[in-house]
Amino acid sequence: MRYLLIFTILTFYHHGHSQHALVDREADAAVINLANQLRNWSKDKILFGQQDALAYGVHWKKHRSNRSDVKDLVRSHPALVGWELSKLGQGPYNIDSVEFKSMQKWIKKVHRQGGINSISWHMDNFVTSGNSWDTAGSVVEHILPGGDHHRDFVAKLDLFVAFLGELNDRGKPIPIIFRPYHEHSGSWFWWGKALCTPEDYKALWQFTVEYLRDEKNVHQLLYAYSPDAVEDSSEYLERYPGDGYVDIMGLDDYRDVGQNADHSRLAARLEMVVDLAEKHGKIAALTETGQERIPEPEFWTKTLMQQLLSSDKTKRIAYVMVWRNARLSHHYGPFKGHASAEDFRIFAKNEAIWLLKDLPKWQ
Repeated sequence: MRYLLIFTILTFYHHGHSQHALVDREADAAVINLANQLRNWSKDKILFGQQDALAYGVHWKKHRSNRSDVKDLVRSHPALVGWELSKLGQGPYNIDSVEFKSMQKWIKKVHRQGGINSISWHMDNFVTSGNSWDTAGSVVEHILPGGDHHRDFVAKLDLFVAFLGELNDRGKPIPIIFRPYHEHSGSWFWWGKALCTPEDYKALWQFTVEYLRDEKNVHQLLYAYSPDAVEDSSEYLERYPGDGYVDIMGLDDYRDVGQNADHSRLAARLEMVVDLAEKHGKIAALTETGQERIPEPEFWTKTLMQQLLSSDKTKRIAYVMVWRNARLSHHYGPFKGHASAEDFRIFAKNEAIWLLKDLPKWQ
């Protein structure tokens, strides 16, 4: 009996309360640590992230020094950096002209500096060979087990496994937030709401997790679920694959931060996500947001921060990530000379917002 009690205590210590169990019961120690830290930090801090932050900026490309547009402004990279795998296995570059080998180096750099990495994947259409915005062909039913493109789909997952195999630091796998099949509540991607049934979407997600975790022994991932700006919890959960398949309950919301939008709708949706995450024992996050070209000079404090900090619930979002700084006509983050640059400096100084420089050593 004594030994059983000791075993139970150790199991509790390793995995946390059953309510907070991770998707992967054999997750690497670094993944468990990252999940625990995100939970702890989210009690009173929100991490700021940006897509492709180290890869390029509005006025520069593939800088070999330790650069980002955010760091140019406030002497710190974002706390979290997002990356994209579209076109993996089809050449050296992804859909946004980021070299995959360089991406792996930047992921390692972010990790070694104490930051967090997230990966999304705009997979091409397996039926038509078009991109992820090509919604023809009822793709999901064709790539599930028994479908005529299932082998192609599995081969693509194998490429991801090989990509992850290069992501280690001193022989230890680097933890990654993996955010596949995002914005599925819309219908602009082939995995979207009008293109597959809720059952097939759930099956796609579940197969992906089980294949990576159980068949390929990938144990360095936290799995993030991120519908677009849904209206209520029923819509949010309509295609939710289950607590055993999700670590982070996220939200992608560009609609509610638009220049003429009712910004309070963002706070309402975030409160909903926090409620759901806490009920299901998950981490809550604003996984994508931003204003294209940031036409509002005080966007960071008057729109984004005001909604993030509008209530005790919204403050429990673990992180927020804005999209990439591709060029003058397509950017979502600040940069030197931008009309919102000074406002971002104020945003970054708020004690509730953490950039890379603010993160305590957690690895």
